[in-house]
Amino acid sequence: MDEARPLWATPLQFVFACISYAVGLGNVWRFPYLCQMYGGGSFLVPYIIMLTVEGMPLLYLELAVGQRMRQGSIGAWRTISPYLSGVGVASVVVSFFLSMYYNVINAWAFWYLFHSFQDPLPWSVCPLNGNRTGYDEECEKASSTQYFWYRKTLNISPSIQESGAVRWEPALCLILAWLLVYLCILRGTESTGKVVYFTALLPYCVLIIYLVRGLTLHGATNGLAYMFTPKSGIPTRGSPALSLLAFQMEQLANPKAWINAATQIFFSLGLGFGSLIAFASYNEPSNNCQKHAVIVSIINSSTSIFASVVTFSIYGFKATFNYESCLNKVILLLTNSFDLEDGFLTVSNLEEVKSYLASAYPSKYSEVFPQMKNCSLESELETAVQGTGLAFIVYTEAIKNMEVSQLWSVLYFFMLLMLGIGSMLGNTAAILTPLTDSKVISSYLPKEAISGLVCLVSCAIGLVFTMEAGNYWFDIFNDYAATLSLLLIVLVETLAVCYLYGLRRFESDLKAMTGHALNWYWKAMWGGVSPLLIISLFVFYLSDYIITGTLQYQAWDASQGQLVTKDYPPYALAIIGLLVASSTMCIPLGALGTFIVRHLKRGDTASVA
Repeated sequence: MDEARPLWATPLQFVFACISYAVGLGNVWRFPYLCQMYGGGSFLVPYIIMLTVEGMPLLYLELAVGQRMRQGSIGAWRTISPYLSGVGVASVVVSFFLSMYYNVINAWAFWYLFHSFQDPLPWSVCPLNGNRTGYDEECEKASSTQYFWYRKTLNISPSIQESGAVRWEPALCLILAWLLVYLCILRGTESTGKVVYFTALLPYCVLIIYLVRGLTLHGATNGLAYMFTPKSGIPTRGSPALSLLAFQMEQLANPKAWINAATQIFFSLGLGFGSLIAFASYNEPSNNCQKHAVIVSIINSSTSIFASVVTFSIYGFKATFNYESCLNKVILLLTNSFDLEDGFLTVSNLEEVKSYLASAYPSKYSEVFPQMKNCSLESELETAVQGTGLAFIVYTEAIKNMEVSQLWSVLYFFMLLMLGIGSMLGNTAAILTPLTDSKVISSYLPKEAISGLVCLVSCAIGLVFTMEAGNYWFDIFNDYAATLSLLLIVLVETLAVCYLYGLRRFESDLKAMTGHALNWYWKAMWGGVSPLLIISLFVFYLSDYIITGTLQYQAWDASQGQLVTKDYPPYALAIIGLLVASSTMCIPLGALGTFIVRHLKRGDTASVA
């Protein structure tokens, strides 16, 4: 044991660090989307099962390894076996990729936060065209919130081939985001331990405020009802309760619901990055990491469910507002076209009056009909959005229609910023802990210099994502830099502990640390269930990539004011392959390098003898 190793001030500080790291943007913008896609309440069944058989056991495994070995990912796995050093290197590489692009989200949050103090909000109205004779054509075809995101924030290029220049405003925000991260990690656990109280607790305060506000918004119940009831197109003959049960059973039989539940649990807990191992390495050896693994897992999943209720209440308000605005436009059109008295045509009698006008004035009605909007609350609610689209388009569209919209905008983007910074503290810890553990590096550079160098390099490379084509590269890193790599890393980790280090030996270590014997549940999950589940996920993603064939992306078409699908060019496909290979190949190359070094040393010893 390294007596000089810094420690968390209290076990509670460690728990807050894990919560701050695990509870991130995926809880807010990924889980609600999955609920929407897979039957709302019925999605909770596979989600909770996957939490039990995958998330909680693997989280406990990583915390236990970090606490037992008291080193970062590279040193911890090298201690278990010299042939596993590549596993730790792979975790560092993946964490480095993640840090490069993840902090760009914090830069965007800063950008929107700064603009949230304007009245009116800059994304609430379309700008005038060059001639100042009307609104910008691209904005009118899209929407004011889409226009602000794609044109003002990203100034996005038509395709990934057209890189464009670095946008100085997002670039400055990115530098600010990295400066904030550096200040938080400057003195290791001493500074990070204080920051995590803030980054862990503040998002919950904002979510509670948003929940109260969201539930009082007009149309919030429409969003909540849509989340927990069948979508259109599901047969509803007979009892509605039986229809709901049939739909839920259909979703439970859908393998993609289970796969997405497992994936959400896996990535929302941050498994495989090395962050949890790094955090746990600063624990007292006697810390009850089993209890903390259970607490963090439950809090993380509960937050996802809680955030979904908040999101769908806001989502319902946005959909209802757009639906009623559409109806009012139809009412105004009919009132003016048929010289009806003001107030005669209302939402309640709209369909009845439309039928009358169509039969009484068929010729004129046929002229007016093409100008009428097709208003549908269900269509508004069915628009499934996740990721940046949910955070920077859907939410901003809802916020702009709230009273005191500037206040709600400031609260929302400050919450996003705290969630993002909390996750970044874990990501950077996964990189810095193995570096500071290295006697070679730490003998030449102090901890503050190592932290500054990592932040500087990550920020410099991250400027690529602030170019006009940067959002396309962001999507590439987000989709391909970690998925397969993390599955392989955690699979090797689990098999190494159970079958290389030895489950009985590890069980003995845990008993010595915590004072409690390892029960059958953890041993069954580590020894069989969790590895089989990871292998299934790995095969699914690999086959999905093969079956899909041509990899595609969504590009912004300014002439249409919408996204269009395009194929990735060959060099982008090569970079995707390089992203996956650069981390996964660390594992076999690390083992091969260790074998060669040992073989050469053995040969030198034999020759001397």
